[in-house]
Amino acid sequence: MSSCDLQVKSKYLSEVLSKVEAKNAHEPEFLQAVKEVLTSIEPVILKHEEEYRKSALLERLLEPERIISFRVPWIDDKGQIQVNRGFRVQFNGTLGPYKGGLRFHPSVNQSIMKFLAFEQIFKNSLTCLPIGGGKGGSDFDPKCKSDMEIMKFCQSFMNELQKHIGQDVDVPAGDIGVGSREIGYLFGQYRKIRNSYEAGVLTGKGLEYGGSLVRKEATGYGLMYFMREMLKANNIDVKGKNVIISGSGNVAIYACEKAQELGANVIAMSDSSGCIYDSNGIKLDIIKDIKEVKRGRIKDYLNYVPTALYKENSSIIPPIYNIKADIVLPCATQNDINLETAKILVQNGVIAVGEGANMPCTNEAVEYFIENKVLVAPGKAANAGGVATSALEMCQNSMRYFWAFDEVDKKLEAIMVNIFNLCQNAANEYNYPRNYVVGANIAAFKKVSEGMLAQGII
Repeated sequence: MSSCDLQVKSKYLSEVLSKVEAKNAHEPEFLQAVKEVLTSIEPVILKHEEEYRKSALLERLLEPERIISFRVPWIDDKGQIQVNRGFRVQFNGTLGPYKGGLRFHPSVNQSIMKFLAFEQIFKNSLTCLPIGGGKGGSDFDPKCKSDMEIMKFCQSFMNELQKHIGQDVDVPAGDIGVGSREIGYLFGQYRKIRNSYEAGVLTGKGLEYGGSLVRKEATGYGLMYFMREMLKANNIDVKGKNVIISGSGNVAIYACEKAQELGANVIAMSDSSGCIYDSNGIKLDIIKDIKEVKRGRIKDYLNYVPTALYKENSSIIPPIYNIKADIVLPCATQNDINLETAKILVQNGVIAVGEGANMPCTNEAVEYFIENKVLVAPGKAANAGGVATSALEMCQNSMRYFWAFDEVDKKLEAIMVNIFNLCQNAANEYNYPRNYVVGANIAAFKKVSEGMLAQGII
């Protein structure tokens, strides 16, 4: 990311981008996220350039308040000692306690943790709930591990993490590789070590011990609530549209569920091995059984629906993106859609892309979509439903109260409608109509920056 290639008008912004590139030269994911946010909020920076320079606002915004890295030793079922690396990035606590998930995946490193935590600042800001931005995880791979191995790892991970979290300090949740099972093991170890029932210290908990209804469904449901509003604002009805969803994890499953409820036809889903295509519409109960119960592979769908088609991932471009559809929902991982893939999707007639994952489209892909009049629902806005419902879980824990499914779902829907309106209003205010990427970044940045200025140089 060379600052000379960015073509920015603000001298201050150009200086900051050069500095952050030099300081974080070996962190490509973090630099990608920084470039995407800062270049899109340049109109706001130009308006307040001297104030921001004087207070070093951008420099402070781009430096995490705290990065914690630690070793995680554990013993596998063969009696062998394994050692992983754990992280927690407490990036910005201006708006409330740090809030963001834990990711267990071999790809986890400091760059990915910083990018996710940086994005989380703005995602959490858009919810208008009192939560700051953080993220954490480990390079531990839960695949092919026994329940006992996963429990031992989670307990060792929490032995260190517990020193740095709390319901008024930092509240982790789940992410890739961290579901209800892992959250249960983490919470149990935290409770034992701290000798107190601090229910609000983790979200995504089981309903039996302080979790919230709709939390499992929240990110996927929220994605479709945002997509519905975005399409409606552009005089498009989601009903009857063909949809492809990359991924088949929690976000993908419940995005599929809500899309089908809204009348869309989901025709393809995928996992890391390949994708399935069912022209008659994905049978979601089968996907749930394969992924949530049996923890199997997406190709097992053919055992139940032999008329479906399966294609293995055998090229740079995942085969799911060669399937023609009106709406594309990338719900897997970062940088899943690059420029070449974006060109294929545009050629196939896509009208809208909804980012269910964090930064699933490269910056070049997003720019290409917008240039070609494809509506883009940016991840920090469109997938904010998960963290929003986590904040609602925290609220219920504080009140020692429990809301019904419909009540939480209505609150989630209202939050997502409000997020869309914030994005649309900010985009229109700065003369970027239909550009919800810019709108999301501006709306989120304004709230965080105003809070930082109000709280002084800390």
